[in-house]
Amino acid sequence: MNGEPDLLIGGTWRHASDGGTRDIINPADGSVAAVVDEASPDDARAAVAAARACFDDGSWRATPAGERAALLHRVADLLQRDKESLSRLETRDTGKTLAESRIDIDDVTSVFRYYAHLIGAESDRLVDVGAPAVVSRVVREPIGVCVLIAPWNYPLLQMSWKVAPALAAGCTMVCKPSEVTPLSTIAFTHLLQEAGVPASVVNLVQGSGAALGQALTDNPDVDFISFTGGLATGRTIARTAAEHVTKVALELGGKNPHIVFADIGSDGWDSAVDHVLTGVFLHSGQVCSAGTRLIVEQSIADEFVADLAARAEKIRIGDGMDPASETGPLVSADHRDKVENYVALGVSEGATLVTGGARPSDPALADGYFYLPTIFDHCERTMRIVQEETFGPILTVERFTTESEAIGLGNDTQYGLAAGVRTSDSARGERVVRQLRHGTVWLNDFGYYTAAAEWGGFGRSGNGRELGPTGLAEYQELKHIWHNTAPAPAGWFKG
Repeated sequence: MNGEPDLLIGGTWRHASDGGTRDIINPADGSVAAVVDEASPDDARAAVAAARACFDDGSWRATPAGERAALLHRVADLLQRDKESLSRLETRDTGKTLAESRIDIDDVTSVFRYYAHLIGAESDRLVDVGAPAVVSRVVREPIGVCVLIAPWNYPLLQMSWKVAPALAAGCTMVCKPSEVTPLSTIAFTHLLQEAGVPASVVNLVQGSGAALGQALTDNPDVDFISFTGGLATGRTIARTAAEHVTKVALELGGKNPHIVFADIGSDGWDSAVDHVLTGVFLHSGQVCSAGTRLIVEQSIADEFVADLAARAEKIRIGDGMDPASETGPLVSADHRDKVENYVALGVSEGATLVTGGARPSDPALADGYFYLPTIFDHCERTMRIVQEETFGPILTVERFTTESEAIGLGNDTQYGLAAGVRTSDSARGERVVRQLRHGTVWLNDFGYYTAAAEWGGFGRSGNGRELGPTGLAEYQELKHIWHNTAPAPAGWFKG
């Protein structure tokens, strides 16, 4: 950053081979936060080649699980040591509040500790084949060279969900953070080196997907691609990887319903309002699992939406470095333009704009990419603002009268990443969560996750899973070893 080489290829930090650089913009004020190297396609191919040579050498994948676990624990320790500096980089890069960034670093730490424990507990699976002289084992081996592509909204968190299990499994990798928010991943890669990750196990390139995507994904030396990002890019990666029959895991976002039943009553009212508010407006809605679709029972809808709007108008918007800020800016001017276009679309489609729908009037925020929390009421399922991922501070409100109608609305999406249900009736809650076609469903809560439970979606939210035991299995191949301890002639052919 700012003159130091930012690409790690084959254990050596390098500048881009063609001299390319990119300005990284602070979304809170539009200033240049840093200047970083922008990799060329040749750099990306060199990074894959380095990872391939390292994996084929065999020494890293042969490293005992206990040693890999110890390495992951060292990484976790260093993350906590550098928590404040990493948090500040994350906030400067993404615009999110410093409080959010600090939580992110704690979550990254927990992911590394989880996989350190998990890899240490793994063992071969013995299969009884009914033959006393045969020992039949199923063993897990690293899948090989992995390309890990992370999004801009949670740069370090999403990269850690990939790097931690890849290291635990014994894979080598090429990491590509978003070109918009690479700063914390660059610092994190230095930290990995300090922890003792061997040269060429982790390689780092940053640059646009348009420039580097082909070199990273249309490459026979790559064994696995893990991508978190948009649906269109995910489809392109899947098509490209199919040419080489490369395994792909995709997390492609969501359009997530938050269903609120009238039976929440007065006792559950404040909690429901608070969780709907947090579920959609945290990080200015730039969250793949944001609860952007409120599906509320008709009998309470008017009062519930009014309370939401009153609370939304009190959200303190500002620079993420300011402790008083409750949410920050959108990540870029281009992204704010996209959000504004969706707001205009919602108005044109006939939705009722309840609050927001504009940039804040505070002149102190004029240079940043801020946008007010926005609520549209009386939305219909056919509206594009209901069906498409707006990825900003926009809440749409739909109404229902029956439980089956609520479930139908909740499943009426091409995505299937996450959903929330609010009810005081435990039997109803269980019925509804089991019928919702989403990878994570929160009952009387919203937004939380744990490193020990799988994360991923149904439908066009992608395939594969991150976190949990399955998140490690994505980076492993299964091998069956049949060992005959008393070999004798088979006797099939008599001659």
